[in-house]
Amino acid sequence: MDNVDLQVIRTVRDWCNAGHRVVLATVTRTWGSAPRPVGSVVAVRGDGLVSGSVSGGCIEDDLIERVRGTSIAADRPEKVCYGVTGDEAARFGLPCGGSLELVVETIAARSAIDDLLARLERGGRVTRTLHLADGRVELADSAGAGEVLVLSDETLVTTLGPGFRLLLIGAGQLTHYLATMALALDYEVLICDPREEYAAAWAVAGATLVSGMPDDAVTALRPDAHTAVVALTHDPKLDDLALMEALQSEAFYVGAIGSQANQRKRCERLKQHFGLGDAALARLHGPVGLKNGARTPPEIAVSILAEMTAVRYGYRILPPVPLQGRASIEAGCGV
Repeated sequence: MDNVDLQVIRTVRDWCNAGHRVVLATVTRTWGSAPRPVGSVVAVRGDGLVSGSVSGGCIEDDLIERVRGTSIAADRPEKVCYGVTGDEAARFGLPCGGSLELVVETIAARSAIDDLLARLERGGRVTRTLHLADGRVELADSAGAGEVLVLSDETLVTTLGPGFRLLLIGAGQLTHYLATMALALDYEVLICDPREEYAAAWAVAGATLVSGMPDDAVTALRPDAHTAVVALTHDPKLDDLALMEALQSEAFYVGAIGSQANQRKRCERLKQHFGLGDAALARLHGPVGLKNGARTPPEIAVSILAEMTAVRYGYRILPPVPLQGRASIEAGCGV
């Protein structure tokens, strides 16, 4: 769940506590191009106020009309589809003939919104099971990443909680750009740099500076499948320690700055001195980032986040082919 959708759930709680009727719609399936991914939510208050979005506004307008007329999800959750035909897709402003399915529910005491938010605000991941027959909700702690959403004929199961985390080793100039961009992508960003001259100058609002040595920071973080670790100091005494722990964790992405030559030396050190095997070393992205010719710190930050995004969604980006007649420049993140 990203920060936008978490704020929607908070708004639902506030509206319900104020005595309003509230309908919550969750995107459960999409076909073609869709404005929001599966799991996104929108809330509509009885008087037509909206929090969140699932389209450019046309679907929300239709939901408002239905909620005001109390003709939707009055007794139990229901499925609603938009854009099934080309004409309907055009009517609701869905791009490229896209279609989406929503599960719509009226929030009540059985929805367990207060309990859900209490669990989320403690930093946990929660599995929410909505029974489609009667709107009853069951909550359970979720130990792993799990699937974001599973819909059956009887239940809608959503996994909510902290989104993706990014631990950066080193607080230099590149880290400032990378942290700022990662925050915009809804990562929880943590920075570890035991060098006082770097840590003292850290000034990116929203990112958390953690103390201690990099390997201790990784261990304390307990990286899971929603965690990325990127080492950026160029100092083997700091980077190698963090990588040693990260590569033995469940982190979905582990990267390190440095040239291809430095990457080879790094892998040799991690194998000889820390006993990492070939399988663990194969997980290391280095030189870190997509090889797109990036040279400046903000360009390198873009290349790193682009590669992280690809890995996060299960894509492998092949090495680029330089344009004919253009100089082939090794990506700056490999320097």
